[in-house]
Amino acid sequence: MKSFSWLHMFKLYSMLLAFIFVMPSVFTQVWNEDFDNEHFLYKIPENVSCADNQYPPLASDRVPTYVINLDLPPKLRWAQLMIDKKESALHLLQDIKTYTDSFFRGKLFPLLDKYLPLMAKTLPEPYLSELEGIAEVTGIELGEITLYNIFYEVFTLCTSVISQGANGKIYHGRNLDFGLFLGWDVKNHTWQTTEALRPLVVELDFQREGHTVYKTVNFAGYVGVLTGMKPQRFTLTLDERFSMEGGFVGIIRWLLGDHSANWAGFLMRDVMEKADSYQQALTTLTTSKLLAPVYFILGGNTTDQGAIITRGRNEADVWFMGRGSVSQVSTWYLVETNYDHWNKPPFFDDRRTPAVHCLDKMGREAASLSGLFNVLATKPIFNKLTAYTCLMDVSTGQFESWIRNCPDPCKPW
Repeated sequence: MKSFSWLHMFKLYSMLLAFIFVMPSVFTQVWNEDFDNEHFLYKIPENVSCADNQYPPLASDRVPTYVINLDLPPKLRWAQLMIDKKESALHLLQDIKTYTDSFFRGKLFPLLDKYLPLMAKTLPEPYLSELEGIAEVTGIELGEITLYNIFYEVFTLCTSVISQGANGKIYHGRNLDFGLFLGWDVKNHTWQTTEALRPLVVELDFQREGHTVYKTVNFAGYVGVLTGMKPQRFTLTLDERFSMEGGFVGIIRWLLGDHSANWAGFLMRDVMEKADSYQQALTTLTTSKLLAPVYFILGGNTTDQGAIITRGRNEADVWFMGRGSVSQVSTWYLVETNYDHWNKPPFFDDRRTPAVHCLDKMGREAASLSGLFNVLATKPIFNKLTAYTCLMDVSTGQFESWIRNCPDPCKPW
């Protein structure tokens, strides 16, 4: 595959940076000055009110399941799902176009459609063919489908928790929060992109020869993995890591033809496909080169098998279950939001402190999926950006996801 010309690289990279960093301006323009900042910036109360008796949620909030048949050619694997979710995908894209057009004067998406297919052609298989198949089924331009697949890696706020019961059983839960700065609705106090994404949330059962290989919860049309479980083997979630370096150097190198690093969502799917144990997954996730810094939260099927892997593009720090940290005293659980565990989270986005408080209050004897759900249902861990909550019990193969809508009063993030 030929690398980008300098002109292609400059135009595409400038466009991606503009799209990502103009979002705060979009948010500022639509912000209603009457919306009191006291209700916007979250201050940790002296006594966090931990949610209780929230599990199970309403059956109507259960995420639907689709089978992805890995025996099919890559272009055909996502066809039925995308036929069913085509209108929701088009609605999401139209929303994004609507609130970016005034800033880009209608030029953003024509540029995406022109240059991002060039980037798509550099993606590894089977992902390129799968994206091409989705574009054909939906009629959505390949450039827009490509952006849809790389955007989640740089714009996702999340909370992931691994807990261990008194008997050593491992539980893994996560809230996926997405849509910060992407269209705040001042009337309804909601994020427009988050609202448009919820109908696209699906559980996926990846099968080969009629048998489950692994399960994920995804946004329809996204072919990587952000949340997944390989039954009886391991569970895995990804949280964005904010870093001054970001993924800029990695993306530039990719555009210039250096494809030795991995897109995190694609790497996670590779791990789901190929790793057969917690240890194999741990090795791959700590040693593989990445385009951008992230957190991998990995749980196993044996006592003390849990780790938060803080990744740079090349380096890795691993915090194992059973070891203390400055961020928490208890050693029977691990909590990751979007900040390094050895540093304090910022005052305006401290979801870690409530999570630690509520886990300590729950206690190891009560560790369970329902207990994790209550923690993840505690505000501000649960907020206006929360699209779904996923619970995983690797030992039994229990994997369940729920659409989440945080009722007022609820913080924007």
